[in-house]
Amino acid sequence: MIAEIITIGDEILIGQIVDTNSAWMAQKLNAEGIRVKQITSVSDDRQHILSALAGAAQRADIILITGGLGPTKDDITKQTLAQYFDVPLVLNQEALNNVLNIFKRYNRPMLDVNRMQAQVPQNCVVIPNNNGTAPGMWFHEGGKIYVSMPGVPFEMMYMMEEQIIPKLKQTLSLPVIIHKTILTAGEGESYLAEKIADIENDLPANIKLAYLPKMGQVRLRLSGYGEDKGVLQQAIDTYADRIIERVGINFIAGEDLPIEKVILNLMESRGLTLSAAESCTGGYVSHLITQHAGSSSVFLGGAVTYSNQLKHDILGVDNETLWSFGAVSEQTVTEMVEGALRQFKSDYAIAITGIAGPGGGTDDKPVGTVWIAAANAAKTMVKQFTFGNKRAQNIERSAIAAFFMLNTLLKEATI
Repeated sequence: MIAEIITIGDEILIGQIVDTNSAWMAQKLNAEGIRVKQITSVSDDRQHILSALAGAAQRADIILITGGLGPTKDDITKQTLAQYFDVPLVLNQEALNNVLNIFKRYNRPMLDVNRMQAQVPQNCVVIPNNNGTAPGMWFHEGGKIYVSMPGVPFEMMYMMEEQIIPKLKQTLSLPVIIHKTILTAGEGESYLAEKIADIENDLPANIKLAYLPKMGQVRLRLSGYGEDKGVLQQAIDTYADRIIERVGINFIAGEDLPIEKVILNLMESRGLTLSAAESCTGGYVSHLITQHAGSSSVFLGGAVTYSNQLKHDILGVDNETLWSFGAVSEQTVTEMVEGALRQFKSDYAIAITGIAGPGGGTDDKPVGTVWIAAANAAKTMVKQFTFGNKRAQNIERSAIAAFFMLNTLLKEATI
């Protein structure tokens, strides 16, 4: 079963708002066995909307539309749908009662433009909006299902979960779709593809492998389609196990989680604590960790020691080390990570020092030179990296590399 999503609104096309609706809907639809074929954004222009609807009807079985249902003149989705289906707009009493109740609840007078929100194309089934004045609309025409919803995210989400998805499941015979995500780090997309090429070649026609690269990480997503959930799940798990075994040390988790969350979960399960000593990343590592609820059970804290003086005062890095080898060196990052272990009294620590750029590089230490360390009481791992000349990318790559090294050290501790 194929779906297409059409988002309507000039505000999306000029970048005033980000279209989060489509990504959310695509996830929900995929979970129900409905594959999204295309996502299209169009302006508040009647001809553009008509063309998008006609094109979607050629490609998809289900067309989901968001936006353009407000009370102002620029909201023309209802009128355009009426033209598309060649039907008049009619007043729907259920929708009108909903609008009346909302204005009564807030003790505000209802204007004519608000009353007009209860007008819908004659051939639609109204989907009540329990969180706003604009009703949703369901059309079943020409063997296709069209659903029009408000663009306000929380209105659309409630409507999808409470009414539209149940109605789609009741109306259609949907196949099974299963996704399995394998998170890897420390190896590039092309190298991973070469490493698991024979496994990918063995995949049956109903199971696909996608590579989703991000700074220092690659998510491998297996997607299977079928009728028998048990048989499909077994096949997905079998291929996932083969990939995980082949990937080896670069395997992080068999679920779609950020790498720092995987590490937090692992450390929490073992009752371990963590601290951080950051220079060129400026607290980015600590931010990634503390954005997750419950991180305080693992993360004790960290220090952003940008200056040499703070590296010495807070972490105990020897002044002689800084003078002899510089802030960006194996010796300095080693003393930083061991100082964090000592000062914060944590079980594990990570430390980063480098030249994020775009300035500050030298011939022997160009921009992108980063030293990273991960340590526990028994072992300190240190590695030099040479990234590029983009500051934001260098900071992100440094953080992910630090988490990968920490994950490797945690694995070693269980062997």
